[in-house]
Amino acid sequence: MDLHRMRYFSVLAEELNFTRAARRLRVAQPALSQQIKALERQLGVQLVERTSRGCTLTPIGGAVAAEARELLRLVAEADRRITAVARGQQGSLRVAYTRSARGGVSDTLMTEFRSRYPQVDVALQTGWTAHNVGELLAGRLDAAFVRPPLDVPELACRIIAEEELLLAVPSGHPLARGRGRLAPDGFRDEPVVLWPRANGPGMHASITGQLWPDRPPRIVREEPDDEQLLLAVAAGHGIAPIPEGRARVFRIPGVSLRRLARPVPTVTLGLAHHPRTASPAVQLLLAMAPLPPGPAPAAGTDRRTDRHTG
Repeated sequence: MDLHRMRYFSVLAEELNFTRAARRLRVAQPALSQQIKALERQLGVQLVERTSRGCTLTPIGGAVAAEARELLRLVAEADRRITAVARGQQGSLRVAYTRSARGGVSDTLMTEFRSRYPQVDVALQTGWTAHNVGELLAGRLDAAFVRPPLDVPELACRIIAEEELLLAVPSGHPLARGRGRLAPDGFRDEPVVLWPRANGPGMHASITGQLWPDRPPRIVREEPDDEQLLLAVAAGHGIAPIPEGRARVFRIPGVSLRRLARPVPTVTLGLAHHPRTASPAVQLLLAMAPLPPGPAPAAGTDRRTDRHTG
């Protein structure tokens, strides 16, 4: 069925006058008449009867007009939905949080995205950086919050936040009694509680490199997440580096938090995705992602620009 002709006939059925319908359609009246006759030949029925004042619909013409209106309405709705999906305003978005950054920038960003684009079906999960990277590479995620740096050339990662790294120490430990910033020499030989390197190799290397630049830390215990890590510190098993946001969220009794000497160690939060296959919804999410706090970028650089990490 020719949608072009159905649209012409639908307008004629509303106007019941070839001159007014042609004017509304912005076509010549003979052209409109030819299209209506062609539709009648196609359907094998008479749709209109001409009168001195215009035209009337035959009984079958009235039925065809009703079908034409419904058909054109469905086409318009389909066009609107397709356009919305193409713009990322409908469809689906699969995103993973990283467990070490819940309750902060990532949660705020996803809440704002859902509020702005309610027609997008957002599916969320939580995992370690290494797990999230694996899910991205397998095509089971569209985007993921991660702890850079990544050593994955296939992915791009946008830095969206930066936070200070604190040192958690048992409240009864001598390190807990000071008020100034701790220098690396003050805790270099202390036993350390940390999460497994496999969970986030890049972040693990970044933390240990900043806090123990001369030699690896003496890790005596590994815990799967920040809460368990702090509980181990409270039990006196060792000290632990932890992002300030997570340390403030848990507030474990028996744990004191110390700031570290300059240059202040930090950890970053990134939003990773496939740059070549990013859906429109991913592009909208990236456009909403905030810039991390810090000094203005140097001339010729843009901290919002996607870049591969390695």
